[in-house]
Amino acid sequence: MNKYIVEFIGTFFLVLVVGLTVVEPGAGMFAPLAIGSTLMIMVYAGGPISGGHYNPAVTLAVWIRGKCDTKDAIPYIIVQLIAGIIAALVIGYQKGNPAVTAMTHDVAKSLLNEFLFTFALCYVVLNVATSKKSAGNSYFGLAIGFTVVIGAFAGGAISGGAYNPAVATGITVLGLSSVANIWIYLAANFAGGAVAAWVYKVVNPDE
Repeated sequence: MNKYIVEFIGTFFLVLVVGLTVVEPGAGMFAPLAIGSTLMIMVYAGGPISGGHYNPAVTLAVWIRGKCDTKDAIPYIIVQLIAGIIAALVIGYQKGNPAVTAMTHDVAKSLLNEFLFTFALCYVVLNVATSKKSAGNSYFGLAIGFTVVIGAFAGGAISGGAYNPAVATGITVLGLSSVANIWIYLAANFAGGAVAAWVYKVVNPDE
């Protein structure tokens, strides 16, 4: 149970910071830095207990990698999605339920952007947090958090920069993205996680 509590807390604060920094009045150009920093500190805080996934796509990748028990994978994902929904409701309350406009997606570009940076995030997680070659390193949280920073700066304007189905669920509840477009995030994020796990296994055959 402690692992699920940690996954809830980390995912909740990640989505909370996403919403509070993006919904106006937000943090403007500093939003990606705040979001990535939140992921970094929560990974450091919860990594030793749950692995610090806070992202269903990461959980999928780590499960395929063989470093997440099958009995934990689905509960992790459920807890992460619930945390995203609750965080969105808290954001709405704190921001006074402001009127927001759902972004317009170019489907092909959004799919590609979400896939690429989710792949990058999961690839980094697998290499710095699950590899025997990097065991005991002290930079894993920084590497993971700043992968989200670069993704948000580079691709946020294209797809919204979720790279995480729990974040995608949160921004959908907030109205920043329409319900009709949530499939873009789910398809691209889970595909990115799965491909990252496959590539990891190819380049690390000894693991």
